[in-house]
Amino acid sequence: MASCQTRAAGPTLVRRVSSSKGMTVSIVENDSSVAVRVDELSARRAMVGSAVAIVREGELELFCGHGLADLGARRPMSFHTVLRVASITKTFTAIGVMQLVERGRIDLDTAAERYLRAFPLVPADPRFRPATVRHLLTHTAGIGETAHPARVLCPDFGESVGPGRPVPSLSQYYRPGLAVSAEPGTRWTYSNHGFAALGQIIADVTGIPLAQYLRENVFRPLGMSDTDLELTPSMRARLAVGYRLRSRGPRAIPLREMVTTGAASAYSTPRDMARYLAALAGGGTNEFGTVLEPDTLAAMFHAQYQPDPRIPGMGLAFFRGRAGGHRIVEHQGILPGFDSQIWVAPDDKLAIFACTNGAHRAMLWLPAEISALMNELLGVRTVTLRTDVAHHPPIWNEICGNYYLAAALTDLRARSMIGAGAQVRIQAGRPVLRLLTPVPRLLRGLPLHPDDPTDPWVFRVDLTHFGIGTGRIVFARDPATAAMRLHFDLIPITLTRRPPHHRPDGIPEGLG
Repeated sequence: MASCQTRAAGPTLVRRVSSSKGMTVSIVENDSSVAVRVDELSARRAMVGSAVAIVREGELELFCGHGLADLGARRPMSFHTVLRVASITKTFTAIGVMQLVERGRIDLDTAAERYLRAFPLVPADPRFRPATVRHLLTHTAGIGETAHPARVLCPDFGESVGPGRPVPSLSQYYRPGLAVSAEPGTRWTYSNHGFAALGQIIADVTGIPLAQYLRENVFRPLGMSDTDLELTPSMRARLAVGYRLRSRGPRAIPLREMVTTGAASAYSTPRDMARYLAALAGGGTNEFGTVLEPDTLAAMFHAQYQPDPRIPGMGLAFFRGRAGGHRIVEHQGILPGFDSQIWVAPDDKLAIFACTNGAHRAMLWLPAEISALMNELLGVRTVTLRTDVAHHPPIWNEICGNYYLAAALTDLRARSMIGAGAQVRIQAGRPVLRLLTPVPRLLRGLPLHPDDPTDPWVFRVDLTHFGIGTGRIVFARDPATAAMRLHFDLIPITLTRRPPHHRPDGIPEGLG
């Protein structure tokens, strides 16, 4: 593997050249339109360092490294820089689970507690159905975002330990058990704890610690020699420093280790992530080996939780979407100082990895920027607001009202987006979605733009102010209760309308 060096101020641009093994790379001139696009992204966004790798047909097509991995050492971001990929770890853990499914050692629709021995899952109501392995893989097991509400204001919601401190076992961390606060299968709540449980299931079923299992069964077969849940001395020497951008400049963030290992602990390099993407876009196989059968990986990308057929929903660990007529799966990773993103178009054998080690609000704009880059590579126009679809006022009475999110107050990711709930009302002669949060723009309201001439219940909102682009909103009645529900396509969160109250003048709320 040839090394690529660059000045701190400029990008490293590398393209794969022929080799029998290992994605050998060489420096090329900055004459690629895609490279220019990535270079413009780096110039547009304030960041310490960034890495972008593009893989097509199992080969590295382009790598761009910008800025610095370590400001103090003046070490540039390179193909071999070790980065924290955070929640992309969940996809590694899911592949480990699916390997055991292939071997007949785990059944997706069996109660997770059949395999989980280190700690129990404790339902809030004894009448709840058991949480299955499939529920855990789709964030629908009823497990909240915070295992210990008293620690919710601690770093990483209480899921990490400081430098030099031992990482407790999950049996210690979840003592006396991991709470299941909602009926499994009835709602989607993003949770690290569900994937921590899946990692423990791998260890309990195989008798092998999770880090060792993934090293031997996922990373090594794919040639990912610099990927691990634990930092080796070699990796530590190349580890990027994570930064928080302040008014006086970047501030280094101390390294904290995650207790929820199977959800967010992995370290990797752009080289290794390119090899991983080659396998994801190649039916489970890259030039080094195979980790899953094609049908198994295809099932992971298929809709496993879909609150409405017009919403892409969740696969097994992977979020789903579409770019024009192209199928897309993706996952984001967020830890203090690090934001990462993978996008895969499996039918096109195309994939992108991107990471930054210090950027303002990258958790919002990085997915949208890399999605736009994927669209460009696929030849698909980025979705914008439509102006050719008329409003359908007869349905306004049915969609207007106050909507609530069935989630705990300590489900902070959901609450940071939705706040106390939402309201749909008519404002200046058009429907507007207000999210009841302290964010002024969301509180003022987002106009609902009709998005489908054949379906008046489908709208799109403009989120470009937040760096996200646009998002789809769809309305539908719950088949069991007939309550109106509001679905988001960016993440499969569902809000339910409260029973309407009438004002003294007889006009339903939201219409006046």
